[in-house]
Amino acid sequence: MSAVPNGAPPQTPGSLTHAPNGAPPQTPGSLTHAPAGRSVAVRVPATSANLGPGFDTLGLALSVYDELIVTALPEGELEIRIDGEGADDVARDSSNLVVRSIAYAFDAVGRRMPGLRLQARNVIPHGRGLGSSGAAVVSGLLAAKGLLEGDVEFGPDMLLRLATELEGHPDNVAPALFGGLTIAWVDEHGPQHKKLLVHRGVSPVVFVPDFTMSTSVARSLQPLQVPREDAVFNVSRSALLIAALMQSPELLLAATEDKLHQNYRAKAMVETDRLVRGLRDGGYAAVVSGAGPSVLVLADGPGRRLEAAALAESVVNTPWEALMLAVDFKGGTVREYAEGST
Repeated sequence: MSAVPNGAPPQTPGSLTHAPNGAPPQTPGSLTHAPAGRSVAVRVPATSANLGPGFDTLGLALSVYDELIVTALPEGELEIRIDGEGADDVARDSSNLVVRSIAYAFDAVGRRMPGLRLQARNVIPHGRGLGSSGAAVVSGLLAAKGLLEGDVEFGPDMLLRLATELEGHPDNVAPALFGGLTIAWVDEHGPQHKKLLVHRGVSPVVFVPDFTMSTSVARSLQPLQVPREDAVFNVSRSALLIAALMQSPELLLAATEDKLHQNYRAKAMVETDRLVRGLRDGGYAAVVSGAGPSVLVLADGPGRRLEAAALAESVVNTPWEALMLAVDFKGGTVREYAEGST
């Protein structure tokens, strides 16, 4: 369920790794309040950030999910099983992003980490601009919340703060935590969010390529300053986008125009740029999903997204998978898990 951490050593392929001595460092003097044998099931949606003009601010939860079962083991034990996305390259030691996020949450509340068994079924594509690292962070925090239930209460503000500290920005983790359309910002009190309802006519389709894009590389292509008229342009489109997503889907094409980030990143994602331009020229509200290279189309009806998929096939020469999705309204969930339950 985690993307490969930056700087992590390459992992040996395999579905199960035991790392008895690889557990994260413990907080001296703290107590373990997660009984050995307690299991929780976590489910976290994919997300698409920016949505065109809402750079580092807007995010949307989508109906693709990573699932995780976490079991508390005797202290010092660590077992990780990965199925699906990243099965051959996700870390299987204490550098695993889910494990690090669990450890971060335990440390934040002064609790001692138990051993862990992680069984992950990954579906969110990695390195494609669909929030896989944010989903891993949220999965770990929700797992910690479930394991410490009855001892520590992790409220929404605390979860968002911890997730933002781990991820670096709140635009992906906010919709992963809370679902729906989210506006995220940071003020003197820390990261904040507002969840909004999306018009039932909005029908997302995501085009996923077979190549990846580094978020850090994508961010490095943007200038530190932009022209005033470009900033004003994006402010107006961001405001319009909220209205389009909540009330007037027919305005989505105009509302998803952007001058702050997509043009600067285009040279690093030539096929992505070609697909976005081709779809927009055809009248579809296409944007780069997050840092890319996936492309999100916010269609104003199920039939329109089928038309967009047909057009996409004629625009690019490389393989792209079309995912017909819905907006996820629940966000991440955690529940107690018993063997054999569904």
